[in-house]
Amino acid sequence: MDEEQLHRIANLPKVELHTHFEGCAPPVFIRGLAAEKKIDISKAFKADGSYAYRDFVHFLEVYEAATSVLKTPEDFARLCTAVLEQSAENGVIYQETFLSPDFCGGGDVAAWREYLHAIQEAASVAERAHGIVLRGIVTPIRHFGPDKAKRTALCAAETAGDWIVGLGMGGDENKGKQRDFAYAFDMAREAGLRLTTHAGEWRGPEEVRDAVNDLRVERIGHGVRAIYDLATVDMLAEREITLEVCPGSNVFLGVFPSLDQHPIDQLRRRGVKVTVSTDDPPFFHTTMRDEYVNLAKTFGWDEAILTDINKTAAGAAFCDQTTRDAILKKLEPSS
Repeated sequence: MDEEQLHRIANLPKVELHTHFEGCAPPVFIRGLAAEKKIDISKAFKADGSYAYRDFVHFLEVYEAATSVLKTPEDFARLCTAVLEQSAENGVIYQETFLSPDFCGGGDVAAWREYLHAIQEAASVAERAHGIVLRGIVTPIRHFGPDKAKRTALCAAETAGDWIVGLGMGGDENKGKQRDFAYAFDMAREAGLRLTTHAGEWRGPEEVRDAVNDLRVERIGHGVRAIYDLATVDMLAEREITLEVCPGSNVFLGVFPSLDQHPIDQLRRRGVKVTVSTDDPPFFHTTMRDEYVNLAKTFGWDEAILTDINKTAAGAAFCDQTTRDAILKKLEPSS
């Protein structure tokens, strides 16, 4: 694949379904905010200014340390502006992001509304300035436990609508079972929210099956360890469950040793709906441009395949149909 092809691939319009809002925070933004507030989180950074962590569990600790400097609705509004500027620079036209009421008001519905209003206002400004559309998925944090998840789901249900479009659990997959959170997911479903959950990033195929059977989700964050059981892979294909795959994240964290050993191409060829996202891009030293170019180089994915994957993502997006139609129009080569 020549440089001209790679340039076109890097510049394709992109749909991204799996990002963690605080995890998208540029390190320079977090360091600046910490300095303003005189909060010492210097241990969260390497000498070059990037985020520093040893493994996935330590990553979660550093993530929460970085998030600790985000105190007010205005802080989150500023973060939204910084995140969407970077996403737009990488050609993202539609992005869904995980937002946690635990970090935005401590799980209190009234406080959550204030934070959410500030984020939405900033997103509207970014949409007018850059053409990028953002939608929110409220996120119970698995290692915080099922009881906190119920409070998070209530926040989601109370603010469900055109902007808060889903519920999706994140956090440490090795804590508890998917079914422990069924109450929270049922509450969100009754409020009309669409559902996703992290599964099959660290645990195996059984975790992916549990996510589908116990929580009745229509998308799965990661899901890549399903590859170790082809019956599970075929189940995903038959039920048209979309995987929010984050190849760069998986390789960086050691889920797979290298991109050429990542199963995204195998999953796609077996009929699973796969999409491409960055997860927590500055933590994993990636961008959507990088993801596309690396996939093209590794698997020979051309513009047609990546455009098709973007259309799959648009089809799986939790937004309303009018927004979806507008996204699909932008994905057409003639647009």
